[in-house]
Amino acid sequence: MRRQPVVISTSLAVVAALGMSACGGGDGGGSGSKTVRVTLANHVWTDNIKKALPEFEKQSGLKVEITQLGEDQLSDQYNVKLNAGSSDIDVMMYRPLQEGKLFAKNGYLADLTDDVKASKDWNWGDFQQGPVQSSTYKDKVVGVPTITEQEVLYYRKDLLKKSGIANPPKTLDELKTDAAKVAKDNPGVAGFVARTGKSAAVTQFSSFLYSFGGEFIGDGDKAAVNSDAAKQAYAFYGGLIRDHGPKNVSTDMSWPEAMAIFTQGKAAFYTEADSLYKNATDKAKSKVADTVGFAPFPAGPAGSKPYNVPSWALGVNEASKNKDNAWKFIQWATSKEQTLANQKSGVPGARTSVWSDPEGTSTYPKDLAAAIAVSTQNGVGHDRPLVVKVPEAREIVGQPIVDAITGKDPAASADAANEAFQKLLDDENK
Repeated sequence: MRRQPVVISTSLAVVAALGMSACGGGDGGGSGSKTVRVTLANHVWTDNIKKALPEFEKQSGLKVEITQLGEDQLSDQYNVKLNAGSSDIDVMMYRPLQEGKLFAKNGYLADLTDDVKASKDWNWGDFQQGPVQSSTYKDKVVGVPTITEQEVLYYRKDLLKKSGIANPPKTLDELKTDAAKVAKDNPGVAGFVARTGKSAAVTQFSSFLYSFGGEFIGDGDKAAVNSDAAKQAYAFYGGLIRDHGPKNVSTDMSWPEAMAIFTQGKAAFYTEADSLYKNATDKAKSKVADTVGFAPFPAGPAGSKPYNVPSWALGVNEASKNKDNAWKFIQWATSKEQTLANQKSGVPGARTSVWSDPEGTSTYPKDLAAAIAVSTQNGVGHDRPLVVKVPEAREIVGQPIVDAITGKDPAASADAANEAFQKLLDDENK
């Protein structure tokens, strides 16, 4: 049963110290209504923002009405209201990598380029390059990243010590060697585990692809999943799971299944999103909580190039008649102060200054914070093909992953996937 939307009205203070400018936000921005209508996803970030709003109540003449929805409900509402050109939404929380290109291409997101440049104290330059790239469309800023995610290496400190391995692997070749050694020394324990599902694995495979020097899409919107680098990446990822993964491994695992294998003590190494780390360190959920370590994503032939992506961002509805005040809300919600508060509660943000602040990493394991620091410097701003039809694209480019795991020819599979992916790209560009 779907839950009904949660609507909350409260006052929003805009502190003068934040240097909030009068937002241009396109035609019709104006001063607008004193009520800002904000649609947010069910997320810890949203819960934290809701708790913080009353702190500003006495200092603001704005009232914020928050509609909080699950992801499916959120998509349904956007499909209906944005397609109809409704002005009922002023600020919207959206997924830049999932629907960002669709929203921008259809003109649903207001151009915020002038606003982010004009807000000097708020400091757009403080936001990490990878997330910024994914919230930009054709050189126009259409969203502000709120929550980020990077891929890191989870590993078992005790198993490495037992096998005489002093440090976690720094390269993918070392990862393969270490996975084989630990598995040999510990019967019943896989050397490596990761996502295997055709669509689910794409995001985590992306870091392998980039680190081999590949990409999903090359110059001129040409499919690139059959490049030499991509074929090597498919073969490596599939072979790592096939040769050193759990016995009789299924090819439909997403993160809950892969994480369960790791947290039950059945795997030595695991590449996964940093945002899921508490599943591995929580003693109530993990049998290996006391022995989990974290390291930067291992380097491939092209170096260590994990994804560094914005899982969520805030944008302004182009049809809104209250763009100025919508921008003021976004400035406050993505300020350094709010980003720091959210990050301390376990929600990784996109501001470089917060990651550089010891207080910003005080609640994270030290080795995880160090691994994330590497990822934010080297990271690529997308973890899937940047297209309108994201689900269809993931199914296509994910097929060679499954084929490689099951022992089929990954090169031939990559060629077939590239042909199908090019057709999708051509259809979108008509």
